[in-house]
Amino acid sequence: MKDAVGELNMTVITVIAIAAIAALFYVFVWPMIQRVIVQQTCNTLGTGYTATKMDVSDTNVCNTSSDRTDCWVCKCDPSKGDCKNDVEAK
Repeated sequence: MKDAVGELNMTVITVIAIAAIAALFYVFVWPMIQRVIVQQTCNTLGTGYTATKMDVSDTNVCNTSSDRTDCWVCKCDPSKGDCKNDVEAK
């Protein structure tokens, strides 16, 4: 019986550890990965473009009805490069 309780305790500890690692990934690492991917897309537009995270409620930029997640836009600083128009990079 003692062995069974010990196994259960280790299983609970393992599940909690995996959940903690997943939460840290989701909160800290995933946003950095998203930003790097979008920044690479913005770099293809030209110099001066940077990835900017927009508020999902901003219907002027995040205009599709399926936008329930982050909305990214490539914004350009005219002093840093040749700017066309700001482009949505979802």
